[in-house]
Amino acid sequence: MRFGIVTFPGSNCDHDAYHVVHHVLGCEARFLWHKNPDLGDVDCVVLPGGFSYGDYLRCGAIARFSPIMESIKAFAEAGGYVVGICNGFQVLCESGLLPGALLRNQGLTFACDDATLIVANGHTPWTVLCPETIVAPIAHHDGCYYADEDTLEALEDNHQVVFRYASRDGVEGGASNPNGSLNNIAGICNAGRNVLGMMPHPERNAEAQLGDASGLWVFRSILHSFLEGSP
Repeated sequence: MRFGIVTFPGSNCDHDAYHVVHHVLGCEARFLWHKNPDLGDVDCVVLPGGFSYGDYLRCGAIARFSPIMESIKAFAEAGGYVVGICNGFQVLCESGLLPGALLRNQGLTFACDDATLIVANGHTPWTVLCPETIVAPIAHHDGCYYADEDTLEALEDNHQVVFRYASRDGVEGGASNPNGSLNNIAGICNAGRNVLGMMPHPERNAEAQLGDASGLWVFRSILHSFLEGSP
């Protein structure tokens, strides 16, 4: 499986993603400069975390106009796998590849901690191998997921909510929601299940030396889905 990791001006987690998919999983990987619309022969595009264009205007609002994004939209519409992590999630929402928006955290504070996530839908290409909960670090100021009532209802009815914030013992919501996201949403997918956006960073907990390595299951799942066929 071949991964392409997009680099925008201000990306700072692109090398983290490359390390996990190439050095940990052993997959072919390459960096994709945002001004070059050619995706080549990649099978999965990663929009990494960081501060694309300095997070001026809304987070991801400028990156959505990068030349590569039109190619990524066409790639996703054709069924290609796309994952946006943190700032990448914001870019996916701004570009219309995922519904809703990421607002300033409730309380207007920067959230930096390990987050426990309930796997709300274990039947997506991104979660088919995941346990019931995983741990993934968060580092964001604009991670409060918001959508109107109709959109939220559609997400829930279609089982597009993939991850929810939970306490260490797996209890959803309450003080374990670090940013005020509606319905405790930490990650969603599109209706086709091939596009995933999540605020927590699974690539930062993908090796035992960094924690329990449960973030690696997201990447193992997409590799399994590609090789064996989507669930």
